[in-house]
Amino acid sequence: MTTIQKLLSAAVCSLSVAAAAGCGQSQPSQAAPASLPNYLEVRNVEQNVITVQSSETVKVVPDMAEIRFSVSTQEKDAKTCQEKNNKDLTSVIQFLKDFGIHEESIQTSNYGLNPIYDWSAGQTVTGYEMTTTLTVSDVTIDQTGTLLTACVDAGINNIDRISYFSSQYDACYQEALAKAIDSARQKAQAIADAGGCALGTVVHVEEYANSQEARYNGYAKQASKSETGAGAVMEDMAVEPGQVTVEARISVDFSIN
Repeated sequence: MTTIQKLLSAAVCSLSVAAAAGCGQSQPSQAAPASLPNYLEVRNVEQNVITVQSSETVKVVPDMAEIRFSVSTQEKDAKTCQEKNNKDLTSVIQFLKDFGIHEESIQTSNYGLNPIYDWSAGQTVTGYEMTTTLTVSDVTIDQTGTLLTACVDAGINNIDRISYFSSQYDACYQEALAKAIDSARQKAQAIADAGGCALGTVVHVEEYANSQEARYNGYAKQASKSETGAGAVMEDMAVEPGQVTVEARISVDFSIN
């Protein structure tokens, strides 16, 4: 091999090595993509709705009553006071049963025995007072006046409260619910019209709890005045039950387009 051939061969080898070395180096990169966030954000898109609240009432004449009586006794010592109160209470309960009130409708709801103080004598105990509360339910409106008139002679010396109820509560409540839905729809329609939307269907309804104070859950059949005989010998106390209010409160979601 001549000297020129050797030089050419060496040059070719050098180019081959350089090319091989170039293959191991990183190629020019294209434009780097934007860096990715280190969290993922998820957005919920709720259905388009109009939410309105509505409250409607229905009035009904009550047909039942609940009366809370108290029997109070005062004596010099606690034991005598308790015994006397118990005797009076037994007499009152028997009177109620004779009147036509069923035993299941008579509840002893509260007891209380307290000393009586003479504050002018330096908080001296001068006696004791005991009060027992009776709650009488399932009283028809026709019975109420007669019962109130007769109870004083029977030993009841306090009439604390009269509450009125309706056996038609459930039907009236359903009527109030229907009226509340209609009222809610009218409100939602007015809002949709003002906003240039088309009102759709009901997608959610929430009923708010109500106390149901006027709801009657009795089960006992009461005796009439003719059965008790009490109405024939005394004038009944005037009773005006008026009307009780049944209320329904709701929140309604309407879809809009």
